[in-house]
Formats: sequence, C-alpha cells, structure tokens
Amino acid sequence: MNQNIEKLYAIAQKEERTIIGLMSGTSMDGLDIAVCKFKNSGGDTEITVSDFDTISFSEGIKDEIRKVFAKKEIDFQQLCLLNPWIGNLHGQLVNDFLAKRGINAEDIDVIASHGQTVFHAPKILHGIDKFPNATLQIGDGDHLAVKTGIITLSDFRQKHCAAGGEGAPLAVYGDYLIFSKRGENRILLNMGGIANFTYLAGNLDANEVFATDTGPGNTIIDAYVKNFFNIPYDEDARIAKRGVVNEALLHALKQDEFFGKPFPKTTGPELFNLEYMLRAQQKSNTHQLSDEDLLATLCRFTAETIAEAIRKLVIQLPDYSVNPDTFKIYGSGGGVHNPLIMQFLKELLPEFEFLLTDDLGISGDAKEAVLFATLANEALVGGKTDFGSRKGVPSVSMGKVSFPL
Repeated sequence: MNQNIEKLYAIAQKEERTIIGLMSGTSMDGLDIAVCKFKNSGGDTEITVSDFDTISFSEGIKDEIRKVFAKKEIDFQQLCLLNPWIGNLHGQLVNDFLAKRGINAEDIDVIASHGQTVFHAPKILHGIDKFPNATLQIGDGDHLAVKTGIITLSDFRQKHCAAGGEGAPLAVYGDYLIFSKRGENRILLNMGGIANFTYLAGNLDANEVFATDTGPGNTIIDAYVKNFFNIPYDEDARIAKRGVVNEALLHALKQDEFFGKPFPKTTGPELFNLEYMLRAQQKSNTHQLSDEDLLATLCRFTAETIAEAIRKLVIQLPDYSVNPDTFKIYGSGGGVHNPLIMQFLKELLPEFEFLLTDDLGISGDAKEAVLFATLANEALVGGKTDFGSRKGVPSVSMGKVSFPL
C-alpha cells in the first residue's frame, strides 16, 4: 500500500483527530486558521477548538487577487500563477502559525483548506442553459501539502456542484453537525461579504436543514470605503452611523430579480458590487448622496434583505405560528461587528432573540474555518448523514486529497 494512503487510513482509525481548518473569504481580510480536535462523526461529532488566529493579508496580496476576483474578463496567466502562489502562501502561513504556537507539524493529522474564491457562477447568475452550476476556488492543495508536509483536503465545493448543488452555502453541513439542539429552532446567520443563513430544526431532522444566501453582507460597503476612503472597512460603522437612510436608493437596490428567486440560492460579488450600487443610484437619481447617507443606506439594504429572507422562511414553518419563542438567531462573520447593521436587524426582527455563535462555544470569527475542518472530518470518518432529497443540500462527502510526497 502507498505510504500516504496507509497514513490516511491510520488517521481515519484514530479515536481523536487534529485537523486545521483554513478559510479565506470574499472579503480577503486574511487567512483564518483553526486547530480543531474531533471525536466521532455525523450527529455524534465532538469538537474542541484548541487554537485560532486570523493572519491578515497585506494590501499587496489583496491587490494580486483583485486582478482576477469576480471578473468575467481576466489575464489568464495571472489566474494560472495565483493558483500555486496562494497554495504556497497559505502553506507558509500555516508553518509560521505552528512555529509561533510551538505546535509540531507531525501532531496535525490533516489540513482542510477552503482556498480563495475568485469566481462564483451558479446557474441562477450565469443563466446559460447548457452549463451547470460552477464555482472556482484557487490555492492548490498539492502545493499546500508539500509546503507544510501535511496531508491536505481541499476544493470542497466542486462535489456539491457535481451533485446538483450550487457550491454554496456549505455552512449547512457543519452547522447541523455542530450546532443543532433538540427543542430549539436555530437560525445561524453568517454575514461575510455575502450574507447567508442555515435553519436548524429543533426536532434534529436532517431533512429539514435549510441554507441559502440572502444577498450582500459587507461586500458593497467594504468595496465603497476601500475605493473612496482607502480603508478596508468602516470600523464600528463610524461613517455610516452619521448618515440617514435614503429610501429611493434603498428601493432601487432591492429591485434585482435575485431577491424574488426561490430558496435555496447563492450569489456573490459578481453581482453585488460597486457597479450594482452605481446602477441603483442612476435609477433613483441619488448621485449626490453624501458618503454617510450612502453607507447608512447600504447597511439598511443588507439588513432588510436578510430580515425579509428570514421571514420568508419562518412563516412557512409550522412551529413558528405555534411558538415563535422557539427560534433564536446566532450571528457570525464580520457583519456582527457592524453596530448599525445589527441595530437595523433587531428593529426588523423584534420577536427574535439575537445571540452569537460564541454563545454556542465556537467563535464567530473561527466558524467558517471550523466548518471546513468538520467537512474534512466527515470525509475521513463520516459521510453517512442523510440530508434527504431537498434541493441545494445533497448528501455528499466533500474534499479532494493531496499528499505531501
């Protein structure tokens, strides 16, 4: 037997596995690194996050990715070069993290790498009949494995597409295995560049698990302040809080057909970007808005589209009409640090209790990295959870294996 396959087999037989989850989202802030210890799998999964950090990307790194990010027309050589470059970069960041923490690489069983999304093209967006759902994450797993000397699982989203899904959101799988609780209907709301949520039924029925994107999270807001203020994000909504929501612009922003599409659905910065905002300004004749008013309106846009999507879901559920108090919303992602978005959400959904995934024992900042570690654990020892035939949640095991030698 090949020594790498023999080692992988031995890892799958262990009572406890140590898996590093890696996540770099559409905001491109940096690389989330979560060291997770797993026992069991499926509904019996036990997880402990023993260490976590976010390693910020320099503006130079972000600029290289932006050359191809969410663009239909690119320099193909740049994409080709970025794929191994990002794999090596993530590998070096893992090496530096382990050295800084005094962790021996031999003590890590596998790495679970999401990679860097550069384009997301579900059929709902590309609209070309002969082509299926598609998505592309770069940061080659072979380079990462060789750089670290650690077996790496990567490219998780392709199997989801191959099985009929849109490649996102994948949070539904980890959310169900880690966060479900009998007797409490939970909505796990993640507000990264794009906002999405997972619904977890209090009866623990995997067939009822549901996840969807709702529209923009921080993507347009961050792009605006980067372009006009040369800052990565509006910290504590300091600029937006000085503004007033413009109803004409808000109405124009909400007119895209994406919002009327049935669940589940996914989207990305390919649609929700500065050009989208500028077109809405043109339609609403609001070009003269102050920066403060525009950012306040973008925050309201994010909050309203999230709230409307949640209401669209819960009114269809029988438990909601019986006892709305059984529903709780647990937030994660950069949007929970935006006090204006959170203020708007609480105004729009006053009957819901808002908490953080931190209250469930997993840092909201670490949640997505932990998710991919969980998917790797399922690929190794699980993969038996049946999510039924519900659209967008195929019962698949995800992740491609890369060996270091």
